[in-house]
Amino acid sequence: MSGYTGGNKDNPSYAQVSSEKTGHAEAIQFSFDPSIIPYEKILEVFWKTHDPTTMNQQGADIGTQYRSVIFYHSENQHKIAEASKEQAQSMFDDPIVTEIVPFTNFFEAEADHQEFYEKNPEYGYCKLVIDPKVEKLTKNFKEDIKE
Repeated sequence: MSGYTGGNKDNPSYAQVSSEKTGHAEAIQFSFDPSIIPYEKILEVFWKTHDPTTMNQQGADIGTQYRSVIFYHSENQHKIAEASKEQAQSMFDDPIVTEIVPFTNFFEAEADHQEFYEKNPEYGYCKLVIDPKVEKLTKNFKEDIKE
């Protein structure tokens, strides 16, 4: 589910988050079964499919809402995320700037932001930002991807 988290306003809109006044990051929330996919694997995918070295930026999108951040749900996830970040640093020349902070709340984004990539594959953002991430995913994790 697409949404917003890490800020100080309940139920913010996309416009409010984009103003950078709410403190929220654009994020996804998902559930997983660790017996099927361990948290460590999810973090590996995270590190290998985006650039965690650019402050408040993903691709051409700039702003605090685009910061690289992991919101952990338990102290165990916190420890695993910190160790994963330390290990991932060897993949990058520049320092990783990803924040690792406790999860507090999540607010679902508007309907037109849900399944955005599937609904808008020809949109410029999808072509320039998401397609390269999907390519990295399919290249680096083809043995893990199931239909």
